[in-house]
Amino acid sequence: MDDLNVIIHDNYSLIQSRIKAACLRAGRSPESVRLVAVTKYAQLEWVQALVDLGCRDLGESRTPQLEERAALLSPEIRWHFIGPLQRNKVRRTIQCCNLIHSVDSLKLLNTIDRIAGESELEPEILIEVNLSGEATKKGFSSSDLSSAWGDLCQVSHVKIVGLMTMAPHVQDPELARPVFQELRALRDELQQRSPERVSLHELSMGMSGDFEIGIEEGATLVRVGSALFEGLESAES
Repeated sequence: MDDLNVIIHDNYSLIQSRIKAACLRAGRSPESVRLVAVTKYAQLEWVQALVDLGCRDLGESRTPQLEERAALLSPEIRWHFIGPLQRNKVRRTIQCCNLIHSVDSLKLLNTIDRIAGESELEPEILIEVNLSGEATKKGFSSSDLSSAWGDLCQVSHVKIVGLMTMAPHVQDPELARPVFQELRALRDELQQRSPERVSLHELSMGMSGDFEIGIEEGATLVRVGSALFEGLESAES
């Protein structure tokens, strides 16, 4: 293997090992957690190297790049949209992606629902929750989500399958634990109030710096970018 493939192979193997170890600590099966490789800053050849290793869940945050890469890479890839979604790009986005992580308002959800009906699609979505209170982060507050839950569950062409959050950027990953615990508790509370058709089985929480804590607290999806491309020029996440 050339240097690029060696670096990505080693990084991918290490992340998988850390996921398995975190699952073991939490008494969970490693199959209960999916690694979403965040490729928004990665060069196409880096992404292809990951796909060649068997990575099938990729996350993009911009619709044009999602469209471009979905057309170029294997049709077996499950595409995740993880960035802020503009309502004028909903129609294009749902044609390409399997799961939208970043539904942050009732207005956006209703737009997705309407366009999904027109397009005869049934996209899966996660509701984004801002539990850190940071102004730079989007999403419902816990109280606003609880209040709006009945209205959110009225959609008929969209599957609400879980919640997503981003913890504060901190040096100590342990400081993310209360945020992840709160998201899991909120999910459990909302599930009790959900109609039978709504199954909140997904929790998207944890990134390169804190995904192990996320797994210990119940994450089913972890979004990892920079740790997968560490050692390659201009890799960021």
